Amino acid sequence: MRVWPVLLLVLGLAGPAVADEAARAAARAVIAKQEQALGRDDAQTAYEQAAPGIRDLFPNADLFIGMVRNQYRPVYRHRSFVFGEARDTDEAGVVQSVAIQDEYGIDWTAEYSLARDADGQWRITGCRLVKAPGARA
Repeated sequence: MRVWPVLLLVLGLAGPAVADEAARAAARAVIAKQEQALGRDDAQTAYEQAAPGIRDLFPNADLFIGMVRNQYRPVYRHRSFVFGEARDTDEAGVVQSVAIQDEYGIDWTAEYSLARDADGQWRITGCRLVKAPGARA
């Protein structure tokens, strides 16, 4: 009967990792939904993926997509968009790395930060773009 305590211990240890990966997959889905919406110029859907703090800064979808077009051009228009490593920031947050090649062939890394909203849904709280070392614009 020693199998039960060991099995419970293994299941107990595996449980949080599965939940963490499920949470990370849900966070990636939010980023993908926004990325696809931007590709279609669907400002409203892209805007809905942003956290309330971002929506406070940009009180409507048109202002939001205008900001993305001007300040996050590699996110707005790109050749490739590939998910990389994700890490937990604390109990409520995730940072997801994305490798992007922009429309001109320049490589970037986007670091998306996400948190759960009051309704329990993941929302994007920020995005930091870093040009790949040695890349010229």
